[in-house]
Amino acid sequence: MKFLCTKENLSKALALVIGVAGKNTNLPILGNVLIRASEQKVELVATNLELATVATLRAKVETPGNFTVPARTLTDFVNLLSDEKVELSLKDNEVEVVSGKSSTKIKGTSADEFPVVPVVGEGKGYLLDLELLKKGLGQVFQAASKNEIRAELAGVLFNFNDESGVLTMAATDSYRLAEKKVKLIQGDEKTRIIIPARTASEIGHVLSLSKGLDNEKNVRLLVTENQIVLRCNEVELVSRLVDGQYPDYTQIIPKEFRTTAEFSTNQITKEIKAASLFTTVGVNAVNFEFDPTAGAVLISSVSTQTGEHKSEASAEIKGEKNNILLNHRYVLDGLANIDEETSVLKVVNAESPCILAPKEDKNFVYIVMPIRQ
Repeated sequence: MKFLCTKENLSKALALVIGVAGKNTNLPILGNVLIRASEQKVELVATNLELATVATLRAKVETPGNFTVPARTLTDFVNLLSDEKVELSLKDNEVEVVSGKSSTKIKGTSADEFPVVPVVGEGKGYLLDLELLKKGLGQVFQAASKNEIRAELAGVLFNFNDESGVLTMAATDSYRLAEKKVKLIQGDEKTRIIIPARTASEIGHVLSLSKGLDNEKNVRLLVTENQIVLRCNEVELVSRLVDGQYPDYTQIIPKEFRTTAEFSTNQITKEIKAASLFTTVGVNAVNFEFDPTAGAVLISSVSTQTGEHKSEASAEIKGEKNNILLNHRYVLDGLANIDEETSVLKVVNAESPCILAPKEDKNFVYIVMPIRQ
């Protein structure tokens, strides 16, 4: 194996796969990146057995061949190179990296020991705008459960064409729920799948890096019975799906509200952060009081350790007087994913879920369960 490439191209390709490679005491080979050089192209492959990423590297191949080396070592070393041209060649059980006046040998392992990355055949195909998918996934996946006892809640729902021409993404940990609708460019078949939260995170990582690599502004998704494949620019990501039924979360979304408050996203965020300094650890309770005649939301919190806090955020309030106790961390997570100047909070009462959403964007909703007093 021997090929030549630029440092920039090699760094970009390694950055696309490094997130999947990691330490595994049972299978150390999973910490390696597979370098697969054929006469036509060079591919870098990383996998954790549930998820695999394949990045195509632009290079001039002199001798085809395959080998694996520790992903982190190769990535960190390549990022330190000062010369733009890099030559990689296989010598015995080492990869020699030559760049400028430096020559380095990195010990590795035979490609025969690397797990086989599945080749996915036919499936249901969809085309989406890269930027819209990246943004939408970022808005919902953090609401997925961190506890994997219920595997379906530790994933993100992808619901294709439940509403014609739309991909609906949703995630919940039972305390809050995020839903985002993204328009499909192509693909009219209905299907519901659950992707692992780790896969959702890695898709976001890949889309952030692949944006601007080429002129491709769209993402292709292929869905089979138990896998999803993402293809974008020079990268392909293959992941298993979560086996299970996603709960019908639409039942908990309120249809009617007694109080609606519109306020500055930035101002309310600052006021909640101030109140969060005076909450009981673990409970994170902040009280919101709505008075239509006052033109403000009263925000308050109490802690036996740090003290108490009260402040107001200007707001346009419609409906009746109301109050609700919410976990400040969940509310701040929702606000962080609203990129409009004005946010809307819709409340039924102190016992029912409330909705936080951008004023103009009707495709994103964030539901928070109240803390029952």
